[in-house]
Amino acid sequence: MIKLWLMTCFQLAELFVSSMVHLLYGFYIFSSAVAGDISLTLNDYLFKFNDVVGAGQIQSNVEGLPPIVLVHGIFGFGKGRLGGLSYFGGAEKKDERVLVPDLGSLTSIYDRARELFYYLKGGRVDFGEEHSEACGHSRFGREYGEGQYSEWDEDHPIHFVGHSAGAQVVRVLQQMLADKAFEGFEETNENWVLSVTSLSGAFNGTTRTYLDGMRTDDGMSMKPICLLQLCRIGVIMYDWMDISWLKTYYNFGFDHFNISWKKTGVRGLIDCLMGNAGPFASGDWILPDLTIQGSTILNTNLQTFPSTYYFSYATKRTRRMMGMTIPSGVLGIHPMLFLRVFQMSQWRFPQDVSPPYKGYRDEEWQENDGALNTISMTHPRLPVEHPSQFIRSDSECQSLQPGIWYYKIVEADHIMFIVNRERAGVQFDLIYDSIFQRCRKHVFRKIPQTLPNLSPRSPLSKDQICTF
Repeated sequence: MIKLWLMTCFQLAELFVSSMVHLLYGFYIFSSAVAGDISLTLNDYLFKFNDVVGAGQIQSNVEGLPPIVLVHGIFGFGKGRLGGLSYFGGAEKKDERVLVPDLGSLTSIYDRARELFYYLKGGRVDFGEEHSEACGHSRFGREYGEGQYSEWDEDHPIHFVGHSAGAQVVRVLQQMLADKAFEGFEETNENWVLSVTSLSGAFNGTTRTYLDGMRTDDGMSMKPICLLQLCRIGVIMYDWMDISWLKTYYNFGFDHFNISWKKTGVRGLIDCLMGNAGPFASGDWILPDLTIQGSTILNTNLQTFPSTYYFSYATKRTRRMMGMTIPSGVLGIHPMLFLRVFQMSQWRFPQDVSPPYKGYRDEEWQENDGALNTISMTHPRLPVEHPSQFIRSDSECQSLQPGIWYYKIVEADHIMFIVNRERAGVQFDLIYDSIFQRCRKHVFRKIPQTLPNLSPRSPLSKDQICTF
């Protein structure tokens, strides 16, 4: 009895600490965005006469370049949200044709993939009749007009870079293109995607979902008392209150569920809180897609295609010492992630629960970056392992071949390469410069792209053959 009481007290204390850490970090991000907006407004007001200087003087020939699309992860945001704050730490400024879509930060992988298609191609988001009925939300969502890249097709393919869950969103989108899953766009195929680059990609799920509150026995439902339940209540209240200026600033992406008080009233709020309606009741939100079981189900229908180039940067902040996996340091790990790095490094699947897949071993899932397990980030492994090649250094990389996941393991935590670029220092520039240079100089199907400062007849140097 005393042991049970002590365990309950410990779990409640851990829940309180985790909640406060995440709440403070969220407040920090929000306040940073507000402060940045105020600073920009004052700067525009005081120095607006400088805005016209040099206008129209610098032009580059970017028409022939396929866009590079940066896809954010869970709790992320795109261009236009949170004021002038950049989810990718300003990396989008490193290239002249980069798109940063704003997708639902907590919506399911499926819903986000659908939204990403219409963001690029144009039109009103169609989630599909069957899926919408099964999940209890409207079939149609946001209107994107002409889209950001309406000419997108096999002859005008796109480079995608996804962080965390964003990488899995891109994979699902490519499969939808191959399956011709978009009504009215029967000409789609997998070759619309030229390359996929993953930064800490959530390919095979993560044990952190169980620490945050997902049940280990099914990977789909939540424990009664956990961090995710607090998150659920907060999100429902946020969407139900439907404060327009606040949702313009940041949106979880559940508008198609019609949770707003204007449409459901108090009764609708009660139904959502009681778990009788909304995304958390139907399971059409992102956390079930990030458990090992959920990812395995999702991966069952996803392919690695022979004409697309695949790259992956897996991250870790742990090391082995005396037969144990422990955090690799204190100063190099973000305060929001340190506790989870330790907990994930010690994770053991409950003995009274069937393992998530045949051959599962706890030791293989202990290296992590505070949000995802390193084994999950390298390449798709479950339920079937896809072709891959581990790259230690650039010298090991010969001519790039499509249809193979080339992956590196980088010493970094999960948010090292987003939001605050100063944390990563020079490593931030090395990572993103490598990604953008590879997209522009090394990955193509027909003829190399003509860069603004590179003649199409200029011979490729040796270091342009492969850089990873």
